[in-house]
Amino acid sequence: MTQPPTLAQADDFLSESETLYAALSGLDDTALRQVTQYKRWTIEDVLVHLHFWNIAADLSATDETALQERVGAVMTSLKETGSMRSAENAAISERGSDLREAWITNARDMAARWREMDPKSRLSWVGPSMSARSSITARQMETWAHGFEVFDVLGRSRSETDRIKNIVVLGVNTFGWSHQVHSLPVPEKMPRLSLTAPSGEVWTFGEDTENTITGPAVDFAAVVTQTRAIADTNLTVEGTAAQIWMNNAQCFAGPPETPPAVGSRHKKGV
Repeated sequence: MTQPPTLAQADDFLSESETLYAALSGLDDTALRQVTQYKRWTIEDVLVHLHFWNIAADLSATDETALQERVGAVMTSLKETGSMRSAENAAISERGSDLREAWITNARDMAARWREMDPKSRLSWVGPSMSARSSITARQMETWAHGFEVFDVLGRSRSETDRIKNIVVLGVNTFGWSHQVHSLPVPEKMPRLSLTAPSGEVWTFGEDTENTITGPAVDFAAVVTQTRAIADTNLTVEGTAAQIWMNNAQCFAGPPETPPAVGSRHKKGV
């Protein structure tokens, strides 16, 4: 009998990568240089970024010294230029369709190995260590979130599945972080969430029924990853604490980031 994968989130990461790859598969090198709505990154820039950090995550499980060298280059770039772009561009030599193929080949190889890992194993990272489950979920989140600007500029809609729950849970788990990184007090209770999954299942989290967030799970994930302004979603947010959270939600590490302005992130042609 075939045993189920130890780390199921590795398959979710791969599915997210394959979904993005399918959207990119027909594009030539010129099309991959289209400028997106995210910080004027091109699609190629998005792939460089995803490939760089996928490799970094993989190194966290295999070569901590190489990981620290890679992270050190990013920190230097961030200090000197205020951006990670130069370090990422220097580390990733491929461009165009060669980059697209290198990125997906690495993602497939990585997922095959990571699905056999202990989900609770601790791995070094840029800040505090993370579990293998959290690390690969973060890679799925980054792939999904940066996929937004790609699908947007291509004018396409992405078919969502219930694997989005991994990103929803990441958003829930970073409730405190979203406040701390913006120097805001953390409420004692998290607002009550009632989110409808792509399958129609309803996922609930939180206990503060005076502050509530209801609507599509995909929209909640879009807000916590800062790929959509809260006003551009179908979420219903009630209560001051819930409003503050959604206005400052940030499920990723790093300095505080300002969510996109209303209408600034949207599918091309809409």
